[in-house]
Amino acid sequence: MASGPISQDRPRGMIGESPAMREVYALTRRVAQSSATVLLTGETGTGKELVARAVHELSPRASGPFVRVNCGALSESLLESELFGHVKGAFTNAFENRTGRFEAAHGGTIFLDEVNSMTQTLQVKLLRVLQEHEFERVGDSRTIHVDCRIVGATNRDLLQEIEKERFREDLYYRLNVVSIYLPALRERTADVPLLVDHFVEDYAEENNRPVPKVSAEFVGFLQRYSWPGNVRELQNYIERAIVLAPGDTLTADLLPSHVRGLAQVRMGRPQASDLQKMATELVSTSIVQAGSDAVDLHERAVALVEREVILQVLRSCQGTQTKTAERLGINRNTLHKKISDYQLESEAR
Repeated sequence: MASGPISQDRPRGMIGESPAMREVYALTRRVAQSSATVLLTGETGTGKELVARAVHELSPRASGPFVRVNCGALSESLLESELFGHVKGAFTNAFENRTGRFEAAHGGTIFLDEVNSMTQTLQVKLLRVLQEHEFERVGDSRTIHVDCRIVGATNRDLLQEIEKERFREDLYYRLNVVSIYLPALRERTADVPLLVDHFVEDYAEENNRPVPKVSAEFVGFLQRYSWPGNVRELQNYIERAIVLAPGDTLTADLLPSHVRGLAQVRMGRPQASDLQKMATELVSTSIVQAGSDAVDLHERAVALVEREVILQVLRSCQGTQTKTAERLGINRNTLHKKISDYQLESEAR
């Protein structure tokens, strides 16, 4: 499969030659030489951690540590201790002093993923670190000074979060000194062949398989797919195809049916293109009918579409309900009920 010329400007680990990605590379290299705080934006699975690492590795701090913290994975109290450390006796089970991630990143770079998930209390503490380069460990009064570069990342629109009073405006402007937007995979489908080549080699080696050929039809389907899970979803499908391939070629039948745009019967319900067609027809019909029949038809159409949306997001999040609920903008209890209502338990974990 012809991949085209490879740019020498690509930071390590980053794949793609589309104009959107070339812009990312150029901006990454320029900002890396400065000490400016960086905010990475874009959907989940677009490679924000790769850019954060590139900013670190191309900077004068490259010999220092690179420390990553997923702010969305911990509760407020645990995240506070993780970031700032604590002293012995600060809280139950604090049996010894602990160094926080900011201290660990001294002289290097700290990457705060999902920074939008921080509580207001922690946002105030982060703002102080950005402005004053200092903080106290949990349970301690001694001020610690730290020298580290902060790279934040979010998959949310922080301006909307500010409007909803979930994110501090002053923190936003301290974080957003230089912003780098990571395009969704559907915005750079020309890069799909390059990504396929890269992941085929990686996963063939990882699974002790010879590197297979890749059919044009296989790549064609991947380029036409909408990629709700972005590059991370593509990785999963490539590994799946390599594991399942009976021969030395990756063919289209090794891709999930929804990637190929095919309807598939699951638990007696059609999906994908059939659902969309049925929903459209039902909504159109409801417009010309009157009374309770029209309401019933419309509700059925909405339910069909809602089920399909939940199904696709569940798949893109590998069945993780917390991530699915976040992407859908609903709480986990609501998602759990809808999974039960639509009989999607087999897709969820």
